[in-house]
Amino acid sequence: MDMLVYGNWGYPVVMFPTSMGHYHEYKDFGLTETVRWFVETGRIKLYCVSSIDLDSWYGKHLHPGTRVWNHVLYDRFLHEELVPGIQRECNVQKIGMCGVSFGGYHALNFSFRHPEQVGHLMVLSGAFDIKPFLNGYYDENVYYNNPPDYLPNAQNDEFHRMNIMLGTTEYDICKDANYQMSGLLNSKGIRHQLDVSPWGVHDWPVWKEQLPRYFSRI
Repeated sequence: MDMLVYGNWGYPVVMFPTSMGHYHEYKDFGLTETVRWFVETGRIKLYCVSSIDLDSWYGKHLHPGTRVWNHVLYDRFLHEELVPGIQRECNVQKIGMCGVSFGGYHALNFSFRHPEQVGHLMVLSGAFDIKPFLNGYYDENVYYNNPPDYLPNAQNDEFHRMNIMLGTTEYDICKDANYQMSGLLNSKGIRHQLDVSPWGVHDWPVWKEQLPRYFSRI
């Protein structure tokens, strides 16, 4: 698994790329440059990790059950290997999770599956229902990796100890998904902030404006 790390010390934040993205995507599109100050002053340490979307949710060459199982293995890698390693390296109990677009799904799903490992969750233009990827296939692994399905029944005191930011825009294709997720969290009494920028679409200029603001709240 490839990963690009920025900084020598600071509060650790894992960054998930957009759909089918790679670890260098945020560098290529200049998003990491917008938070350079946080890294250079030692406030934040960034871990930009690759996804395996092409072998999971976007892996149309595979049976839906295999796609879901591959994501389960990815989640296991994060939960049992990557995040514990970062916790030890940075000497923290909890870390930050962040993602843009489909990376927002990864960040939010991991955070609510493993809230004991996450202190800050920042989602920019995320979408959270993965059922449309699976052509009607559904099993227990789908349920437990589809936040709109499992969150209504999930109970964990750690949900209420996370700093949660949901960012979207007035013209974002994922705006409705964020309003729906905000409503779900409200129904469970989970504190969060829904940030709706009054301009822009589902694109990098918006995310470059939002990310430094969200990092300033860590």
